[in-house]
This record gives sequence, C-alpha cells and structure tokens, in this order.
Amino acid sequence: MKSKVTNYITIILGLLLLAAGLYLIKTNGTAVGFPYVFVGLGCGLFGHGMGNVISERAIGSDPELKRKLDIEKNDERNIAIADKAKGKAFDMMTFVFGALMVSFALMEIDMIALLLMVSAYLFVHGFAIYYRIQFDKEM
Repeated sequence: MKSKVTNYITIILGLLLLAAGLYLIKTNGTAVGFPYVFVGLGCGLFGHGMGNVISERAIGSDPELKRKLDIEKNDERNIAIADKAKGKAFDMMTFVFGALMVSFALMEIDMIALLLMVSAYLFVHGFAIYYRIQFDKEM
C-alpha cells in the first residue's frame, strides 16, 4: 500500500516539476539553468513512478510470476554477479575519471569545474575506503 502511494506521489511531483519547468521556460525567454533542471527532474520522476505502477499492475495479476521474480531477484548467485559487475565498473571508473581529470587539467578547463570533479572523485573513493574498512571489521 505504501509503495502505491509513494509511486503516485512521485508521478504527481514529476508532473508538477515538468509543468513548472515548461512554464518558466515559456514565460522567461532567456531561461538558463533551473527551468531545464525542473524539466529533467520532472521527466525522470514521472518516468520512474509510471514504470513502477505499470510493473506492479503487470505482476499483480499473476502471483506465480511475482513469486518467480522475487526468487530471481534475491538469488545469491545473481546478487554475487551484480556485485562483481559493480566492482569491475568501479575499477574502470577509477581510471577513466582519473584520465578525464588529467585531460581537463591539460586543456585548462575552468578551475571550479575541475575542482568539483576532483572532489566528487575523492568523495566516491573515500566512501569506498570507509566501506572497505567496515566490511573488513565484519568479516
């Protein structure tokens, strides 16, 4: 029940953000920034909510399919595969974003943009180190 209410609130919020963004773009001919962010967030929230509602309706009529999907989602093998894929993607991200930051620095991109990218990069790696320490203590 809570999930259904949350999905409908997400849809309504998405439509409101989309409408507000389109209104701001239409009324302000020189709109730069926030109206387009509103449109993007609105479309994302609306799509996410509608996707959840449609999938719940499709699965709701077939309890056997719901049971199979739950088993598939919670299967240890699938979880291990997903975790390994995330690990490989994180390893790739480390080198790709490192090279991108160096290339941005060599191209003399604005310092604020470069520092934002470096801080996001360091935040992600700090998060990884924190969880590595937590998992080492657990196991």
